Amino acid sequence: MSNSNLFMKTGFVRAPLQNGVGRYVCQLQRIVFKFCKSHGGSRGLRDFIEQDLVDFAKNNPSVVVYLKPRRHRSAVVVGEYLNGDRVWMSVNQKTHSEITKWIENLRTQQGNLSEIRLRKYQYTDHPSIQGPWTPFTFKNPELNLAELPNVKFGENNRLPISATEQLRLMFEKQKLSDVKTAE
Repeated sequence: MSNSNLFMKTGFVRAPLQNGVGRYVCQLQRIVFKFCKSHGGSRGLRDFIEQDLVDFAKNNPSVVVYLKPRRHRSAVVVGEYLNGDRVWMSVNQKTHSEITKWIENLRTQQGNLSEIRLRKYQYTDHPSIQGPWTPFTFKNPELNLAELPNVKFGENNRLPISATEQLRLMFEKQKLSDVKTAE
């Protein structure tokens, strides 16, 4: 068993400021493409810049795009988010389609979530002050002193009578009234 998770930040699963409840706000604030103009490992990133960068910038006006050419260095994409997280990704020797998928991944996530150890798999902003629900939470207190089995507590009175059940009861009443009038 690994102890590497002991030194990770802990947190909850949550959307920042209920993002997407009213409208979606892209959490990616800035993206920086660092590449070499002549190195072969940067070819995929250069292809993305030549073919898809203008469309990416038009479709995502809230994201600031920076191009940073560097000599004899491998290709890197750095994404910066509204919450201050920075995600650094090496795209050296990656193809144009792989880089497109990784950039879409950076655009849709909300920060660097790989470094957070989840404390719980659910989270609420308004926890209950009454405590957890149990099957006995809303039971009748008479049940504590009753002799069981008891007909009163055995009947199902929680659900409303269905239309089929009402028709069956009306039919039985009609049969009883027909028997009484025939006698």
